[in-house]
Amino acid sequence: MVSLRAKRSNPKRILAATNNPDKLREIRRILNDSGWEVAGLDQFPPYPEPLEGGLTLLDNALRKAREGFSRTGFYALADDTGLEVDALDGRPGVLSARYAGEDASYNDNVSLLLHELDGVPHDRRTARFRCVMALVGPQLERWWEGTVEGVILTKPRGSSGFGYDPIFWSPELGMTFAEATPDQKNRVSHRSRALRGMVKEFWGYHT
Repeated sequence: MVSLRAKRSNPKRILAATNNPDKLREIRRILNDSGWEVAGLDQFPPYPEPLEGGLTLLDNALRKAREGFSRTGFYALADDTGLEVDALDGRPGVLSARYAGEDASYNDNVSLLLHELDGVPHDRRTARFRCVMALVGPQLERWWEGTVEGVILTKPRGSSGFGYDPIFWSPELGMTFAEATPDQKNRVSHRSRALRGMVKEFWGYHT
């Protein structure tokens, strides 16, 4: 296990407080050229990630970031992301990661969503990904939001990405997030937009 505690005062070394390896990989790729070093939870003594029981994406993001900072002493970054489908009155929203149940897989969630949208015409399948990214450190709690608009397809397309990416068609890219390369997705994604806002603002606090 790598010990980072001796360097904890460096604000450009941050903890990504998530046990989701897909999120960690994406955050590291987006921040690759930012000058920030992103540590994962595997570099610290293990602790249980807080349950996402908040009523909003912000509640959950702050809960996870606060716990990460409390446990490690590092600036801790955490996000919560929801898929908001207009024909479903904004569902699954804050429940996106566990839409089909607490232990649901990506495929389980996608299957349930497609079942609920069965018969809904293309022009009513509009949706958006919304990401709230929180950063917690000494006397610091900030958050940023990123959104991206799209359409939910009737069946999955593509083998890249994760979560709802195979059924989320991006007009900006002309393909699903799962058909896009990581760099293509990160150019327009909700998570990258939230992280860019973070880097732009937080850089001014700590240069």
